[in-house]
Amino acid sequence: MFSDYLERWTLTLDGDPIITRSSRLLPVRRDGVPAMLKLAMNAEERRGGAVMAWWNGHGAARVLAHDGNALLLERAVAGISLAKFARTGRDDEASRIICAAVAALHAPRSLLPPDLVPLTEWFEALQPAAAVHGGILRRSAETASELLATQRDVTVLHGDIHHDNILDFGPRGWLAIDPKGLRGERGFDYANLFCNPDHETATLPGRLAERVELVAEAAALEPARLLRWILAWAGLSAAWLIDDGMSPQGALRVAELAEAELNL
Repeated sequence: MFSDYLERWTLTLDGDPIITRSSRLLPVRRDGVPAMLKLAMNAEERRGGAVMAWWNGHGAARVLAHDGNALLLERAVAGISLAKFARTGRDDEASRIICAAVAALHAPRSLLPPDLVPLTEWFEALQPAAAVHGGILRRSAETASELLATQRDVTVLHGDIHHDNILDFGPRGWLAIDPKGLRGERGFDYANLFCNPDHETATLPGRLAERVELVAEAAALEPARLLRWILAWAGLSAAWLIDDGMSPQGALRVAELAEAELNL
């Protein structure tokens, strides 16, 4: 499946294929420079590839070539992990790095990439889950409805910001990969940070409140509105986990912590 692009873009192999549910990846080199060849297997990944090309290396990995389902990206090789930062006493540093990367992605640009998904559509699974399961999901759904009806600072969104989607590209700095290609309020893009790098780390006593204070300041967001986006997003994440037959407990706990902070 990679051979046509290896020949067309003059690439050499530099590792084994990586197979995921949504894409096929192959480490390669182009003129000796590390790169990643990515083939999208669904519409979401194709949309993300178009957004990566639109960012043109500003806040995101640089696209070296793009043709339909295929994307050739510069490859991070430093091996430094923001997830490790968060787990080893450097969580504030990781959060600031993520905020800086997201701000670069949100910088105003002319024209928009095609086929962006509005946040209202992205949240469609939450209301049915709340109706069936109730509890904190009902509060998440109510909050999401209020936020979606009053969006501000609408922009192109990454849609899946977390510690493993912001990578160290050496001299180029920390850059994003793997966007979903959404459009909506910029504050939404920070919410997933609070569920990561794993639920155990994210729900340590006091961690959510400390992160909210830091992120709100770094990203110039209202803390209460950020908390509401966290409540809404954690509920949506839980709804998806339930649909996939997985435990939603970690996401539900983040939602409960966000609601508790709102009620203080």
